[in-house]
Amino acid sequence: MSLLAGMESSAGAVLRRAVELDGIGRYQDSLVCYQEGIELLLQVLKGTKDETKKSHYRQKLRSYMDRAEQIKHHVVKEKEEGKYHKQIKIVENATGYSYENLFKPYVDETLTEVWVEDPYIRHTHQDNIKDQQMSSLQEIKNSLQDFGVTLEVTFSSSIHDREIRFDNGWMIKIGRGLDYFKKPQVSKYLISLKGICCGVCRKEKSM
Repeated sequence: MSLLAGMESSAGAVLRRAVELDGIGRYQDSLVCYQEGIELLLQVLKGTKDETKKSHYRQKLRSYMDRAEQIKHHVVKEKEEGKYHKQIKIVENATGYSYENLFKPYVDETLTEVWVEDPYIRHTHQDNIKDQQMSSLQEIKNSLQDFGVTLEVTFSSSIHDREIRFDNGWMIKIGRGLDYFKKPQVSKYLISLKGICCGVCRKEKSM
């Protein structure tokens, strides 16, 4: 299979998933899939020389882009009215619930700041902070600066609620906070662990 054919296949799979999620009312998730699928299909269009196929792709793109824009306006409206609510339940020993998978749908071009309040951020497998030592926090802060991200840390003895607030309007409440991964039974230096993509989860009541 050529690179272009593989990209077309991927675009089709992602866009079919977008339509499926759209159909069952999972609009935020469907919007992410529409956006990713549209980007892939645009790349296919750029690499296609057959005019008949290009015309077909343009027609599909207009349809998907129109629907994505409708969903975006719908989600923004519900968010502004305080009606948008999504609940995720994580069962015991589940995998596939990485931070990226859970939070990516709420990260867009308007996001500039994120506030994380969690009284129990402390484990190495949770976010690389060991024993809440300021030296470790400073190391993370310095590393983030290379990516244009500023980390500010404030300690409090009165925080009990666990929540993540985005300055684009989203707020996420997490039952266990960020510490919903079980302690790994393997070396903490494995690459798969660093990405937390395969981490085994504790049961999460709601998110």
